[in-house]
Amino acid sequence: MSGTAVGGPASSGTSSWFQRLLLPGFAFKAAVIGGGYATGRELAEYFIPSGPQGGVMAIAVAMVCWSVLCALTFALAQATRSFDYLSFFNTLLGPFAFVFEIAYVVFMVLILAVFGAAAGAIGQAMFGWPALVGTLLLMAGIGAFTAFGNRSVERLFQWVSFFLYGVYVLFFVFVLAGFGGQAMDHFSTPVPTDGWLSGGLTYAGYNIVGAVMVLPLARHFRSRRDAVVAGVLAGPLAMLPGLLFFICMIAWYPQIGEQALPSDYILRQLNMPVFHLLFQMMIFSALLESGAAAVHAANERVAATWRARRGVELPIGGRFAIAVALLVGSIFIADRFGLVTLIASGYRALAYLFLAVYVLPVLTIGVWRLLRASPQPAVAAQPHSLQGD
Repeated sequence: MSGTAVGGPASSGTSSWFQRLLLPGFAFKAAVIGGGYATGRELAEYFIPSGPQGGVMAIAVAMVCWSVLCALTFALAQATRSFDYLSFFNTLLGPFAFVFEIAYVVFMVLILAVFGAAAGAIGQAMFGWPALVGTLLLMAGIGAFTAFGNRSVERLFQWVSFFLYGVYVLFFVFVLAGFGGQAMDHFSTPVPTDGWLSGGLTYAGYNIVGAVMVLPLARHFRSRRDAVVAGVLAGPLAMLPGLLFFICMIAWYPQIGEQALPSDYILRQLNMPVFHLLFQMMIFSALLESGAAAVHAANERVAATWRARRGVELPIGGRFAIAVALLVGSIFIADRFGLVTLIASGYRALAYLFLAVYVLPVLTIGVWRLLRASPQPAVAAQPHSLQGD
């Protein structure tokens, strides 16, 4: 294949305003929404304990954190022409880049295992299938979309985003039409808002790695301004569905916080079987785009090395093989060690590790490098170096 084949870097001069400014936010939303956000479980975990008003404040904190970190990450990626996480962390951490890579691989295996289990549960609930069927369908979808590189994955982000936002808007309308009075009563009743700041910061910290997962989209930026605007917009684009969902959940505050799957609880109250099915399809689509974002980031890391060493693009078969290996490996590990054990022992530790090797370096080394560099169009930048260094 030539250098313009599947998945290769494209000239930012051919990118539309949608690809430069909105698509990165859609992709970031895809990276963070996953199973917990889509079902409302993460919203119940991090925001409901602070009450209706405190939960909204916590959501605003998470949104601002995401916007700031995405803007800095995208700007540094644009300036250094770092379109995969290995290139980005070679710039940011130098010889310690391998620490992030190890953490990312563990993180990816964990979330793919969770997504696979969730997809199996959806297939079981919707059609009575064995759990393995839903898991295999998700794996096949992720493998198919990631095999064809950037364009295929970007189309997935775009169309699933439209579907997802549409379903959440309908969900919001249906809940407020039937139970809006309950929600407003809870919002107007003062309750303690303890923990809203820590809840928002914790949730933002657990999910900010999504900004690194969508670095292949940095190739669309024409300037630092594009990167910053796209980063600032990423926070609201990622949190808008969560805010709508949270407002709906407040109609059943505080007992909604105890539900394992708040979405199912609310949908049962709505008693709309067709919309219930549509919502489950949306959750499956969210799992598909989240899994694709994680695997595509790994594919692009391998593709960059392949391109540098061989002068050609990583072939479709190679991308598909990497996806299959990651997915099968994740499911095997989940089955062998158990999801509860994996999540309890690994996720919190990974969040702190990402804080140490990503968030803090970006806020210090990354800001310092950006301040030293003059903004340059993406087409003028040299690989992995800042202009003016």
